Amino acid sequence: MAAAWTNRGRRAVIFLGTVTRCASSHTALKSQYDALVIGGGHNGLVAAAYLQKGGLRTAVLERRHVLGGAAVSEEIFPGFQFSRCSYLLSLLRPHIYADLELKKHGLKVYMRDPHAFTPMLEEGMKGAPPRSLTLGSDLAMNQMEIGKFSQKDAKAYADFEAYLQKLAGAIHPLLDGPPADVPGVTAGSLRKRLAAAKTLMPLVKCGLKLGANIPAFYELITAPATKILNRWFESEPLKATLATDALIGAMCGPSSPGNGYVLLHHVMGELEKEKGAWGYVEGGMGGVSQAIASSARSYGVDIFTEKDVGQVLVGSDGAAKGVVLMDGTEIHSKVVLSNATPYVTFKNLTPKAALSPEFIRAIDQIDYTSPVTKINVAVDKLPNFLASPTPDDKPGPHHQCSIHLNCENMEVLETAYSEALNGRPSTRPMLEMTIPSVLDPTLAPPGCHVVSLFTQFTPYHIEGREWTDQDREAFADNVFDWVEQYAPGFKKSVVGRDILTPPDLERIFGLTGGNIFHGSMSLDQLYLVRPLPFLSHHRSPIKGLYLCGSGCHPGGGVMGSPGCNAARIVMTDLKHC
Repeated sequence: MAAAWTNRGRRAVIFLGTVTRCASSHTALKSQYDALVIGGGHNGLVAAAYLQKGGLRTAVLERRHVLGGAAVSEEIFPGFQFSRCSYLLSLLRPHIYADLELKKHGLKVYMRDPHAFTPMLEEGMKGAPPRSLTLGSDLAMNQMEIGKFSQKDAKAYADFEAYLQKLAGAIHPLLDGPPADVPGVTAGSLRKRLAAAKTLMPLVKCGLKLGANIPAFYELITAPATKILNRWFESEPLKATLATDALIGAMCGPSSPGNGYVLLHHVMGELEKEKGAWGYVEGGMGGVSQAIASSARSYGVDIFTEKDVGQVLVGSDGAAKGVVLMDGTEIHSKVVLSNATPYVTFKNLTPKAALSPEFIRAIDQIDYTSPVTKINVAVDKLPNFLASPTPDDKPGPHHQCSIHLNCENMEVLETAYSEALNGRPSTRPMLEMTIPSVLDPTLAPPGCHVVSLFTQFTPYHIEGREWTDQDREAFADNVFDWVEQYAPGFKKSVVGRDILTPPDLERIFGLTGGNIFHGSMSLDQLYLVRPLPFLSHHRSPIKGLYLCGSGCHPGGGVMGSPGCNAARIVMTDLKHC
């Protein structure tokens, strides 16, 4: 249930949103499977599809009434369909797209070009609108846009893009398999060592492809975004716009060490064989989950919603034997895969007696800090920006972009971060606005639109205390006040809003700490050490229990790879049993 604010005296109206239910209503839940997957998010569904293709009778158990995990579509207000949590598609690995025939199963993507729009808060010169920066796939257009702020930067931009592309291309092999099995190479039988040695090949390929660029890559992944961007550019709007790629979903500022790696994500994306592309899924992000689920069902996977797992069953031999639901129903299986976060998997779903105190202490040290509050907004009029006004509510190219507000300079971003670090929501938050209904008319009634506001920075606790409804509304009011400065009339157009703070994201979607990546994407939690050094191969200390979610390598955002990699490891383990 969500509160919607009408324009008639700011009166609160309660709407009960509807969702698309995805349970296999025609299929009865069996008492025995080969494999059980806890959680019907995209990685869990991908894992299930590959397991079933490999010959294992597989079922997916989703606790919510709607399938998709964080990649979910929900009609929060009548007639308005939202990508309620995740909101853009990219980094869906091409082999998964092809293997599962997702296009055949209904996945339709609206490509965005241009992709980034940063309006300024300033007085226009001689009656002209305020300046703005728009970036897309057209290099000449990008250089013209950047030239409004710096001709030097306009000339450097092509080399910067090439530099990122070269580094991103080199690490692509690391995304499509588990991390190198270093312990396996050094211990065990010769057969096991040889098998483990094969996992080193992606790392070797990455090193060979980087070649002389290894020092540059090392600097990029360890340096703060400010160091990298200051070396290339001088104009603040360009640096701040690019810096948002290093900050998105992370509790860090532009000058925080180690966030340079995430800059690669704006060129690592790929859709429909187009590098660096990000798009809107028709019907919202739940369309991705629906397509994967449809593919999985076509292979014979049983998928159920409203099946809340209470605990993993562990036998007297210390191996996973299945799960018990909250209603007491036991379902047995050879293996169990958890698409939940490592924290939820081992602190909530696994019997405490089955894990050592040392292991639990290590799980407690995983960083789930999140700066994100997501606000979903229903509007009856398209936002009209002072920096790029359009007549008659007609969308311009910039309306399909990720619209960066309060991103004029790096100092604004750093200040917003420092406030949250001290336990306070940012007074001038970093805002990423998207309006997917500009390209996808299925999301809103005629003349209306859905607006996504991905806001940073907000702490999990406000100066040590829990968020209240008053805190949520006050923060959203402040966000809307800032949007109003860029697009006057926005506040009057709002007919409903859904405010999801970090604790809300945790409660509704199972995202520990509200972290959209199932754990921070910091250097101490990537590749060989994601989520922990001895958990990087999806296997848990309990035989037959595996992790398949974004808490595993290669992490959140790289859609499908954790699930696909986990399925491969399960199949390998069962083959060698």
